[in-house]
Amino acid sequence: MLSNSRAGCLKDPEVAELFYKDDPEKLFVDLREIGHGSFGAVYFARDMRSSEVVAIKKMSYSGKQSNEKWQDIIKEVKFLQNLRHPNTIEYKGCYLREHTAWLVMEYCLGSASDLLEVHRKPLQEVEIAVITHGALQGLAYLHSHNMIHRDVKAGNVLLTEPGQVKLADFGSASIVAPANSFVGTPYWMAPEVILAMDEGQYDGKVDVWSLGITCIELAERKPPLFNMNAMSALYHIAQNESPVLQSNHWSDYFRNFVDSCLQKIPQDRPTSDVLLKHVFVKRDRPQTVIMDLIQRTKEAVRELDNLQYRKMKKILFQETRNGPTAEAQDDDEVRPPPRVIK
Repeated sequence: MLSNSRAGCLKDPEVAELFYKDDPEKLFVDLREIGHGSFGAVYFARDMRSSEVVAIKKMSYSGKQSNEKWQDIIKEVKFLQNLRHPNTIEYKGCYLREHTAWLVMEYCLGSASDLLEVHRKPLQEVEIAVITHGALQGLAYLHSHNMIHRDVKAGNVLLTEPGQVKLADFGSASIVAPANSFVGTPYWMAPEVILAMDEGQYDGKVDVWSLGITCIELAERKPPLFNMNAMSALYHIAQNESPVLQSNHWSDYFRNFVDSCLQKIPQDRPTSDVLLKHVFVKRDRPQTVIMDLIQRTKEAVRELDNLQYRKMKKILFQETRNGPTAEAQDDDEVRPPPRVIK
């Protein structure tokens, strides 16, 4: 526990230097909510100084458990400050205002989960391969620095306008490995995380399991067991056989990759580093796969009925330098899947 752990206390110089002193309301304009979770909300915004588009995650540390919330904010800021990789979200600083932390990050068009929602069908295998490859590179970087993401799922794998794949949402991440907390989103959780309450520790291979579940999610639109309640799913993951891809039309390479990720015994599961050499992610593919997917998604959003359009309008936010178009003024919430157990 940090000294001076009272919520909002900046007496400790090490804590004070995590936050910029400026008032964020004077620096960031055009705020529109684009996402929502147990932590608070995420906004599209524009930095007045540079006109750059950014994402702002607002996290309150008032009310009940304010000290715990404050510790979570400090932990996430410290984690983000240490990230330096093309496949992890770029952190731009944190500000405090009225018992709320504003975490400022690069803006992404949306998540792999948003793609499924827009197209209402699975992604193509080549698209899954590119997204998986990008996420895997981000994970290999984290694991090489002894960090664990602990909440890998399509909703936390983002795409940028230039077509990069980014791991995001490090609110559940561990800065040390091995770890032993029961943390993550149930359907994507590795067996050893569920068993950690009784049996001790786990390492970065839990992210490899979650990546395998994410591959099934992108191929079938939902993770396995999604029709069960969370507690039943956790029991099933811990006790039963690993899931597999259901359809026969996927390649043997893809099946083998998923099967490798979903080895129940962690020692049998390859590391993220080893998986980067797997033929599924190494195979030749057109350079334009992600850009074509983004273009297809934008066109689909424009054609969607009004309600769906308003929910997914964030994918078009960056299209005009002056912010969202007149049609995109509504502030509808975009709800993520069931959120993290902490």
